[in-house]
Amino acid sequence: MHLLQYIDDQGKRAVGVTRNGQTHRINGVSSTYELVQAALGAGSGLGAAVEARGIGAPVDKLALATEGRLLTPIDHPDPAHLHVTGTGLTHLGSAATRDAMHKANGDKPAGELTDSMKMFRMGLENGKPKAGEKGVQPEWFYKGNGHIVAHPGKPIPSPSFALDAGEEPEIAGIYVIDADGQPRRLGFALGNEFSDHVTERMNYLYLAHSKLRACSFGPELRVGDLPRHIEGKSRIIRDGQVVWEKPFLSGEDNMSHTIANLEYHHFKYDLFCQPGDVHVHMFGTATLSFADGISNRTGDTFEIEESQFGLPLRNPIRVEAEKPVVVAGLY
Repeated sequence: MHLLQYIDDQGKRAVGVTRNGQTHRINGVSSTYELVQAALGAGSGLGAAVEARGIGAPVDKLALATEGRLLTPIDHPDPAHLHVTGTGLTHLGSAATRDAMHKANGDKPAGELTDSMKMFRMGLENGKPKAGEKGVQPEWFYKGNGHIVAHPGKPIPSPSFALDAGEEPEIAGIYVIDADGQPRRLGFALGNEFSDHVTERMNYLYLAHSKLRACSFGPELRVGDLPRHIEGKSRIIRDGQVVWEKPFLSGEDNMSHTIANLEYHHFKYDLFCQPGDVHVHMFGTATLSFADGISNRTGDTFEIEESQFGLPLRNPIRVEAEKPVVVAGLY
């Protein structure tokens, strides 16, 4: 079962459900968040909540995408209560580009492990603990709240001070915190964890700065567990032509951590277990156009697709104009 949010023909928000290749509007709800709260209130799952409301008219997902009427598959009524975070160095092969960055900057002599490679090896050794045991914690970063999320099909803004505008094709876990502070996993979606790799390459301590960028996820929320093997395509389209394309792998068969271990090390913090909050957590990637020398620019379009997640995620880049920063006193 997949869920998506969109703007209907009357300009109002709506939620659709895809099952057995058919998409229909869900009656009586205007947001996925509303549907989730109904499921929590009834003590049921999302499937039962959909059945309780019933389905209405069929929905043409491709038309919605073409007309720019798709929304992210979940949001929060108050964007400050949606948290976007992520983990890095979690996929087999994901350390290669980062390690090369550090060595190119002379961070470590030849033959000595960089900090990135050390952390990657920690994941290989203890990122998939046995049931009931705790594994090693991964690299973790904060991207922002709901204000930095671009809807599918809409431009991802890159700030004027950015040195790079690079895509990161990933899988995002989608969670809502229930009234008791318990994280409740809804499912997974395609994600573009947009980052500034040139800034990161300058010094790995700039990683936090490089991640404070916009992102996008969706268009569809795949309800349920994550498939063990995910193999999609990441593309950059410029002036109607594909200028870069590469497969990306995810799922636990291609990762150095389990999803459960990554979830534990995120939700072990009480800060991230506040009732009502939504969490979008990016699980990392091993595929970057930046590693192949691609420099993206305004008008380029990112396209990330994987058939198990429904519609592809497409977003153009928009470089923003410079904004003066003025700090005014209030004494």
